[in-house]
Amino acid sequence: MFPPVPPLDDRSQLIREHMPLVELVVQRMIPQVPSFMTKEDMISAAMVGLIDAANKFDATKGVKFKTFAEYRVRGAILDEMRKLDWFSRSMRDKQNQLTQTMLRMERLLGRSPEEEEMAVEMGMPLDDYRSLLAEVSHLGCVSLHETLDHTEDGRSFLDSLEDVGGPTPSELIEKQEMTRLMAEILDELSEKERLVVALYYYEELTQKEIAEVLSVSEGRVSQLHSQALLKLRVKLINSDLYEP
Repeated sequence: MFPPVPPLDDRSQLIREHMPLVELVVQRMIPQVPSFMTKEDMISAAMVGLIDAANKFDATKGVKFKTFAEYRVRGAILDEMRKLDWFSRSMRDKQNQLTQTMLRMERLLGRSPEEEEMAVEMGMPLDDYRSLLAEVSHLGCVSLHETLDHTEDGRSFLDSLEDVGGPTPSELIEKQEMTRLMAEILDELSEKERLVVALYYYEELTQKEIAEVLSVSEGRVSQLHSQALLKLRVKLINSDLYEP
């Protein structure tokens, strides 16, 4: 049973009122996309996402349109990136190497490995490991905004820390499990990794602003972000919530 489609006038109004959301999401995602994907490419894809959100929005689910639309807009930009096939084979291999190494180390240590431990396991100097993190950061190992499944609700990791209203008992149990998982991950992050996650996803600072707050380079912020989200991905793979 498909949700009722909003009347055309209502859809047009939703699109007009949320046009600023397109610019906001695009600006926040620019650091996450490859250099050959232009801002115009992103805006075009984001508009498709906003229109799609307006067409499929169901107010009876108790989710705000802004929340629903933001996931749709982000998803549309990510879909456009996949269409452009910006994942090169070598980058895919490097991302997989990082993920598999961290999986192996976490199972061996019983905790998330530190950067130094990952570098030793991969047989490279710490600086080279950090460079590798920065290199694959645009591949989006995972984002707190990335959806966990392909439902129209667009559930994300960030949803586990937000109340978007009206969960069913089964959804509540899953939400509690994801919240527990998130708490475990955040506890295992370094202080700077936790700050990067908090400043980026909750304070909504740009990479440049975060660099100024932490007194580090933008490149270091990118490395810390990539490392933190790599830990999140590995924790998810090791959990019962992972569905390949």
